[in-house]
Amino acid sequence: MAISSSRQGFRQGRAVHGWRVVAVAGAAIVAAGAFTTFGGLLLVPLHEQRGWSRASIGAAFAVSMVLYGVTAPFAAALMDRLGVRRVVVGALLLAGGGAAGSVVAGSPAQWTAAWGLGVGLGTGAASTALAASVAERAGAGRRGLVAGLLTAAGVAGQFVFLPVLSRVVEEYGWQVAAWGLAGTAVLVAVCALVALREVRAPAGVREAGAGAAPGAAGAPGVVGRALRVLAASTRRPAFWLLAGVFAVCGASTNGLLWNHFTPAAHDHGIPATSASALLAVVGVCNVAGTVAAGRLTDRVDARRVLAACFGLRALTLVALPLLWSPSVGVPLMAFAVLFGLLDVATVPPTLALCRVHFGSDGVVVFGWVNAAHQLSAGTMAHLGGLTRDLTGSYDPVWVGAGALCAGAAVLAVVVRGDREER
Repeated sequence: MAISSSRQGFRQGRAVHGWRVVAVAGAAIVAAGAFTTFGGLLLVPLHEQRGWSRASIGAAFAVSMVLYGVTAPFAAALMDRLGVRRVVVGALLLAGGGAAGSVVAGSPAQWTAAWGLGVGLGTGAASTALAASVAERAGAGRRGLVAGLLTAAGVAGQFVFLPVLSRVVEEYGWQVAAWGLAGTAVLVAVCALVALREVRAPAGVREAGAGAAPGAAGAPGVVGRALRVLAASTRRPAFWLLAGVFAVCGASTNGLLWNHFTPAAHDHGIPATSASALLAVVGVCNVAGTVAAGRLTDRVDARRVLAACFGLRALTLVALPLLWSPSVGVPLMAFAVLFGLLDVATVPPTLALCRVHFGSDGVVVFGWVNAAHQLSAGTMAHLGGLTRDLTGSYDPVWVGAGALCAGAAVLAVVVRGDREER
């Protein structure tokens, strides 16, 4: 009896520790998410106060977005080697330093170095890679749920902080808001350092990441592993299928909806405030949709979850041109709710399929797949505006994106669900 009670207490202790890790990681991802939307509040103040061109300011945003995407696979490999805690603390301090550096930057080049490099690298390591790595360590039966929770945390960070930061910028200036964001990152880093006991990676992951001892000497090994995983995975059809599917995800969400929904609404007489409110509904519904998708991924075939997400997303995008009206009514509200439930719900099943096909390298592979997501998002952000300039309407963009999502639903089913390639 005593032995049984001891084992039960040990299991409960491990479970508490596991959820504590998820909570601290979630706080880090929320903080990182705030940086990704804060940049949009800085364009006008920097242009007006410092006389910098919008192009030079936007160049820093572009650098940040690119680094956000390509950092993930290297950060995932680094977490396997150095552990989650060290990478999280370093990433948050780097992002906080970037925000602080942006305040004292005296030229566009310095601004790009601070915001583009510091924030891009820091948030890239403390977002997707962190969520994937912690989910991988959560154990069978909980990985999908944890991936959903942490993905939702990133979305929550974008919307929890944005109204507060916007108000601070308006009342006290953007510098105060930047210092506040930097301070938040440092505070969360300290909490992670104190409260986040290291979580060992699964045995197969530890073996894959083994080689050099932890420390600076391991950096070349981390880069080498990330590149070796990329070289090996690109020789397998599953990688290209998953990268293609997730590229469609980035094009239809980050690239299209987040950049062009508000100007498209303006074309139909909807005020920017109303369009922003609809996007806020999308963001709130993201949380519920992603958590639900994570839970489903633990219970059913991930391919089915992924195909359903893209199939329904295709219908919403194709229907959007028919829903526009000068005022926000039930049809547009229904679109916001449904699209929000589907927006980032693709992350848990995609991560699960990376794990199925690539085993201990699955998290690093997911980082590269996410890089395809970011690249296609940037491409669609440009093509959406180009289409509007050439045709005078966004309707072809919505329909085209819907067609891409329908194709992604088919590709999701094509991805084999077993590990016959390994």
